[in-house]
Amino acid sequence: MIHLLSLKEFSKDMIQSIIHQAVEMKQSPERFYHTTERKGLLMLFQKTSTRTSLSFQSGINQLGGYSVVMDWDSSNFSISPIQYEARYASRNCDVIMARLKKHSDVLELAQYSSVPVINGCCEKYHPCQALADLMTIYEVAGTFEGITLTYVGIHNNVANSLVAGCTAMGVKLLLVTPIVNTPSWDEELMQAAYQSGYVENAAHLSEAVSRSDFVYTDTWVDMEFFHESHYEEEKNHRMEQMLPYQLNRNNLKGFSPYIMHDMPIHPGYEIEAELVESDRSVIYQQAENRMHVQKALLLYLLKPGCYA
Repeated sequence: MIHLLSLKEFSKDMIQSIIHQAVEMKQSPERFYHTTERKGLLMLFQKTSTRTSLSFQSGINQLGGYSVVMDWDSSNFSISPIQYEARYASRNCDVIMARLKKHSDVLELAQYSSVPVINGCCEKYHPCQALADLMTIYEVAGTFEGITLTYVGIHNNVANSLVAGCTAMGVKLLLVTPIVNTPSWDEELMQAAYQSGYVENAAHLSEAVSRSDFVYTDTWVDMEFFHESHYEEEKNHRMEQMLPYQLNRNNLKGFSPYIMHDMPIHPGYEIEAELVESDRSVIYQQAENRMHVQKALLLYLLKPGCYA
């Protein structure tokens, strides 16, 4: 049984197949209206969500299946060992998407589930986002060969899954990440990525932008803490340290790469508002592609025989 837990477990051929299928499904959605008819998706949320929730619910419904949304804290997952709840829950659905705080909990859920588990985001990885990012690059550039992507911001779960995806697909990834989220760090992943030659660090965006086809940024502050008073000191520290790394026209030095952001956006912080709506922005295309690539992922996990 296949799970999607980090993207490290997916080969180049698997990722390529999912992306090709996603492009086809985006172009001809009516061909796939009944491919997962009566298949059930359990969506388990411990973290807040807009894109993950909307894209997975819309996607499974467009494929003829259905979704059941469950809040972790108002369910018995919050009071009983995961192994027991997972054994029961997976008898009532065909696939589980879990957006949880701890990667260890995602791993335990997958260990005891009798159906495929998709990591919808945790503190270490965001593989569905990286699949959408790679799909967007492929749509815009028409290839992965010779492409350079710069990620500027906090080294976090998104950065980890970009590292895994870019390494697999042969995309050059430049990391401009002066702050590392300690819970996100994956030493084994990073050592393998550096050894591959596809991933390297740059001290500042101005050093990387002349080499970049795409520049990608993400929030500097964990979303669930953005308005929390207890996080105010850390938030202010990050804002002060990261402001020189803001994605803006001054830091782009006259170059015009495609602009990416996984949303939600905090304009005036990690990116200036002007770039969000610029003609080089592919941010909304990137966000839309969450649904298309997740439809392809669901089809891959539920009915691999349907793949073109």
